[in-house]
Amino acid sequence: MSDNALFMMLIIFGVNIVYVSFFTLRMIFTLKGRRYIAALISVVEIIIYIVGLGLVLDNLDQIQNLIAYAVGYGTGVIVGMKIEEKLALGYITVNVISSDPDIEFTRRLRDQGYGVTSWYAYGMEGDRLAMQILTPRKYELKLYETIRYIDPKAFIVAYEPKQIQGGFWAKQVKRGKIQHAQEEGKQEAL
Repeated sequence: MSDNALFMMLIIFGVNIVYVSFFTLRMIFTLKGRRYIAALISVVEIIIYIVGLGLVLDNLDQIQNLIAYAVGYGTGVIVGMKIEEKLALGYITVNVISSDPDIEFTRRLRDQGYGVTSWYAYGMEGDRLAMQILTPRKYELKLYETIRYIDPKAFIVAYEPKQIQGGFWAKQVKRGKIQHAQEEGKQEAL
């Protein structure tokens, strides 16, 4: 294989990674209701797509270009997912059911800056503590870790809310209370 053919494969591979990553970002922004950012990304996305597809179509007799296109597409899906994880846009609602209603679960989560609504519930095997916690997605994994630390047997269900209005969120989260509480916790741990 000549250097020119290898160079062409690398270009097609790279172009497709960038294209699919932009495609993923556009979908995320579309689903989050950020239409103008999604539209701007789509303009760049389609230019990249046309360039990559044109390179492959101009060289259809070169099977390695088609393979580079396909592998680049698959790699772009992974890269796009990683970018989405890092951006962590939006919020997540976490419902937690603790089998031990006597744990000071709610207070401990609130001390870390989370907004928690809790109530007593009754499950198949007795009393439970049910909680609903809303948090920015960037704190999602830390929240799960905290919940498992407080009650390793807690039942956890999470989902993304479509709309949030009023309550704790309107007052505290936008001011960075969770981040501030977690930073204080790190300093205390040192």
